[in-house]
Amino acid sequence: MTDVTDATFATAVIERSKTVPVVVDLWAAWCGPCKVLTPILEKVIAEMGGSVELAKVDVDANPQVARAFGVQSIPSVFALKDGQVADSFVGALPEAAVRDFVTKLAPAGSPLEALVEAGDEASLRAALALDAHHSGAAFTLATLLAGQDRLDEAEEVARALEGTPTYATIAARLKLQREGVSLSGDVDLLLEHLLAQTGVDPTAKDHLLEMLDALGPEDPRYVSFRRRLASRLY
Repeated sequence: MTDVTDATFATAVIERSKTVPVVVDLWAAWCGPCKVLTPILEKVIAEMGGSVELAKVDVDANPQVARAFGVQSIPSVFALKDGQVADSFVGALPEAAVRDFVTKLAPAGSPLEALVEAGDEASLRAALALDAHHSGAAFTLATLLAGQDRLDEAEEVARALEGTPTYATIAARLKLQREGVSLSGDVDLLLEHLLAQTGVDPTAKDHLLEMLDALGPEDPRYVSFRRRLASRLY
């Protein structure tokens, strides 16, 4: 962790980020949410073994840095790689979400990412032993276990994702699997049927939302059917 000033920012953050990803935490002593977020950032980044670094900037003492980022509220967090902003967020996120944000910055080819890339159960469990909340490892292992009908184990692994959008997806998939509902086959037809039954069958809406959660936000049907459902209901 490094306390960075207007004078040291170019060297400590911009130049340093060309060697290792740097997470910049813009905070102030009077900011309550900052006092919640900063210890989480420090903890998570300390677990990265030096593959990601933290730079703290007191915006009251260093207004030039705040202006450079266009900061309008704090805490504001920016991730820099190769001298450029790679990602950012505003506000005090829960630890799981912060860990997801930070671990994505780990350089490709790190031992942790190599284990995740391998994708087999032993490698994924080894990755989670290094980082118990690695979202990619947890999601992949939970999916692998679910494919073997080891649902209790899959749910236990998925708990590492609680507080993240990914958790809603895997949790919904496991629930549907326990109910004997598959995401294979003509899913569009099933979604259309559930949408048509909304307002007639009191359970149709809940089943439709479960299916959409299981598909996940990255699936285009997640947004389109939610919009159609909202139009039908409201």
